Amino acid sequence: MTIDIMLPHYGDTALMQAAVRSVLDQTDKDWRLTVVDDGREPDVPEWFAALGDDRVRYLRNEVNLGITRNFQKCVDLVEATHFTMLGSDDLMMPTYVETLRAAIEAEPGAAIYQPGVEVIDEHGKPVTTLGDEVKRRLYAPKTSDGKRLVLSGEPLAANLLGGNWLYFPSICWRTDAVKAVGFREELSVIQDLALIIELIRRGESLVVDPAPAFRYRRHSASLSSAEAATGSRFGEAVRFFNEVADDLDQHGWHKAAKAARRHLSMRLHALTMLPGALRHRRSDAVRRLLGYALTRAE
Repeated sequence: MTIDIMLPHYGDTALMQAAVRSVLDQTDKDWRLTVVDDGREPDVPEWFAALGDDRVRYLRNEVNLGITRNFQKCVDLVEATHFTMLGSDDLMMPTYVETLRAAIEAEPGAAIYQPGVEVIDEHGKPVTTLGDEVKRRLYAPKTSDGKRLVLSGEPLAANLLGGNWLYFPSICWRTDAVKAVGFREELSVIQDLALIIELIRRGESLVVDPAPAFRYRRHSASLSSAEAATGSRFGEAVRFFNEVADDLDQHGWHKAAKAARRHLSMRLHALTMLPGALRHRRSDAVRRLLGYALTRAE
C-alpha cells in the first residue's frame, strides 16, 4: 500500500529541502512524494531534477494559487488510498510512513490518523509553547499506555471545537473521504478544522497513535509579528464557528454546537497575541483581538 505524500510549497527553499530529505530518509520506502510549488524561487526545479528518484514528482504552478487552492490541487492529484499533506517547513521522523501504515492496517475504516508529534522551533530545536501545552493538557486525549485510540461522533466534534489539538501537516488521511469533502476555498486560516469537522459529521473516525513520528515547526517570528500585528485572522474563525454551530444544531449535535459558539481555545489564543500587538504598537490589532476574545458567544 503506497502512501502519497503531498507537499504544497511556498516560501523558504532550505526548509522545504529539509522536509523532502526527511521523506527520502523513511525506513518504509513504499511512498510517493508530490511537490506542488506555488512560488517562483530560483533553482528549485533543478534541485528536484538532480535527486534522480522516480518516487518524487515536482510540479510548479503557472500562477500563484494561494494556500487553500494549492491544498485542493494536492488533494486532486492524490492517487493512493491514503495520503498526508506535509508542511514544507515540517519534518517527518524516519518512522513516519512505517507508523502510519501500521495504524491504517490496524484500523482501516478510519479517515483521519494522528501520530505523535514533537514541536520544534525555526532552528529545529524542541520547544514548548503555551498553546501546545494547553492542547496537550486540556484537550488532547490521554494515551499514556501507548495504545491507539479510535474517536468519533459528537464527543469528538465538541472536543475539537473547544480546542483543536490536532497537527494538520502530520495527519494521514483516507483519500476517498477527503475527496468527497475537499477544502473550502473561502477559508484560508481554519480550512483544516472545517474539513475535519465535516468528516466527523459524516460519520468518519479519528485514530490517535501516540508513537512519535513527526516534527511540527513553530516559528517564533511569525507568532510574535505576523499574527499579532494584524489580529484579522480571527474574523474568519468567528464566522466559521458561528456557521458550524448552526449546522451542528440542525444535525442534532447540540453539545458540539455549544462548544463551537464558545470556541474558548481560540479566544485564549487571541489573548496570547496581545503582547505582540502591544509591542508592535498596533492599536487596531489590540482592539480586534480584545473584541474577539471578549465578545459574548451567540
